[in-house]
Amino acid sequence: MKTRLTELFGVRHPIVQTGMGYVAGARLVAATSKAGGLGIIASATMSLDELRTAVREVRERTDAPFGVNLRADAPDAAERVELIIAERVRVASFALAPTRDLIRRCADAGVLTVPSVGALRHAVKVAGWGVDAVIVQGGEGGGHTGPIPTGLLLPQVVDAVDIPVVAAGGFFDGRGLVAALAYGASGIAMGTRFLLTSDSPVADAVKQVYLSKSLTDTVVTTQVDGVPHRVLRTPFVDRLERSGRVAGAVRALRHAAGFRKLSGLSWPQLLRAGRAARHGRELTMGQLLMAANTPMLLRAAMVDGRPDLGVMSAGQVVGLIDDLPSCAELIERVMHEADDCLDRLRAVR
Repeated sequence: MKTRLTELFGVRHPIVQTGMGYVAGARLVAATSKAGGLGIIASATMSLDELRTAVREVRERTDAPFGVNLRADAPDAAERVELIIAERVRVASFALAPTRDLIRRCADAGVLTVPSVGALRHAVKVAGWGVDAVIVQGGEGGGHTGPIPTGLLLPQVVDAVDIPVVAAGGFFDGRGLVAALAYGASGIAMGTRFLLTSDSPVADAVKQVYLSKSLTDTVVTTQVDGVPHRVLRTPFVDRLERSGRVAGAVRALRHAAGFRKLSGLSWPQLLRAGRAARHGRELTMGQLLMAANTPMLLRAAMVDGRPDLGVMSAGQVVGLIDDLPSCAELIERVMHEADDCLDRLRAVR
């Protein structure tokens, strides 16, 4: 299946695996790209040295194109872009709208830029700045998300920009791919669906928690880092939701100290990172600290295998997933389902 996405990225199938912190490492990304999709390394939870190692490991596993996702508001975003350029990575995927300078630097080096957006105005802005494509995530998606559902946001953006649009938020099968193409998208991006594969590094016990959830078992909370974040509803998240300001500040300070030790950041650097993550929002001091150390809550579940002590980002689509295929099996299944769906539509009179 050829679309503007496959032609732009040089991949066989119009399927993107999103950059998920502590999940989208070399193993998952290489498996996705090798299967014909576009795998994207999540660098926000990696040091520069860890990112360099991950990039080289992916390249050892496959010669297929892949990308790196980074936060445009990170204090070292420019350094990460330079690493991407030096390592000849094909795609830079931005979790937040990149600056004009970052876009220009990537373009000058031949790196494709693909920011993720959750609002029409953001898509129009970055398209005007010269990005190569845009990932549009509707409110059904996991992690940081907006209020507009994919089915309403996607056609708005497709009509407003003249670059390839990748649809995200609520996709898990070939029918969804065909629906996105019908709206005018050039492909789909999936996070939760790739997290729940045998190639995902997440512990089996944590995967089973995901598989046990229904369509109504996610919640959008601001108690993680001050901005809307869709996660699995768990007893731990329920406690976060009920906690008061003082308890939240104490918890945030404790987690910030842990993240500072892991990351090597100084307290001033940690606070600067938190301020950068505010995006103009008024946050409490506790939320400011949480904005800088959210990775600690993700790490507890995704790395340490302790869903009782951390948060698990998840799209609402988690309630429709009941198995753990390999990335190759998943992508092959999605493409077969899409072909069958297109055949049925061609038969409609």
